[in-house]
Amino acid sequence: MGKVAVRVAVVCGVAVAVTAAVVVHRKMKKSGKWEKAMEIVKEFEEKCATPISKLRQVADAMLVEMHAGLASEGGSKLKMLISYVDNLPTGNEKGLFYALDLGGTNFRVLRLHLGGKGRGIVSKQFEEVSIPRSLMTGTSDALFDFIVAELAKFVAQEGMDFELRPGRQRELGFTFSFPVLQSSISSGTLVRWTKGFSIEETVGRDVVAELTKAMEKQGLNMRVSAFVNDPVGTLAGGRFTNNDVVAAVILGTGSNAAYVECAHAIPKWHGLPLKSGEMVINTEWGNFKSSHLPLTEYDHELDAETLHPGEQV
Repeated sequence: MGKVAVRVAVVCGVAVAVTAAVVVHRKMKKSGKWEKAMEIVKEFEEKCATPISKLRQVADAMLVEMHAGLASEGGSKLKMLISYVDNLPTGNEKGLFYALDLGGTNFRVLRLHLGGKGRGIVSKQFEEVSIPRSLMTGTSDALFDFIVAELAKFVAQEGMDFELRPGRQRELGFTFSFPVLQSSISSGTLVRWTKGFSIEETVGRDVVAELTKAMEKQGLNMRVSAFVNDPVGTLAGGRFTNNDVVAAVILGTGSNAAYVECAHAIPKWHGLPLKSGEMVINTEWGNFKSSHLPLTEYDHELDAETLHPGEQV
């Protein structure tokens, strides 16, 4: 009887809701409000419309900006940042690795045991930590001290199986989901904060050095062996399981993409010739702008309320 009663209640509830909607619809029609509401919806739909022809215009505009960004630093709205990743995983990697992912209002710490060819990921453990709002606009030391303290707690929970041999350091991959200008695979200066962060003293500094300073301060025996943006990390993770993966897209607090580019198509690369002939490019497409990209009054109002109006539209 209990289940029957629940079903009857649900059916009655739906019927009441539908009846209420019909009544509201009729009242709005009589008062003329319905027509006005539909006019607003139709106007909004037209402003947001993305027919195939418009999508092609947006794609063509983005392609122009991508080429300009690959040609020179500052030559485009798209940063097209060189990641210094010219070799991606093969799936044969083996050993114990750590990762720190800082990309928004939360950060994650991760421990992975890779089994080598054919075995993939043997085990993984991770924790997610919320960043207090005050630290997002405080000082660089306060932010990185907090992150490292949580990382140290995570490491301290390990058993005897994870003890290091004398003279060894834990290897950490650091995923940092903000625009950085890299100078090597393990260093990079912050271009600007996004996603609600605003710590001016960190801008222009080497982010890896900031993290390393905090680790040394707290006596954490770990070193950053790879410093990447989140789409680059996602691309590497995809390639670990599928050798055909050539691009990765992030849809989260922000949006970004990375892809594998031929070295000869990157005029601004002045480093040594790449043995692989390829380089992963971090597009930073969240800053893409185009007259073909639909922006409504709501977009403009939202942009005006952000910490950096006019950026990452």
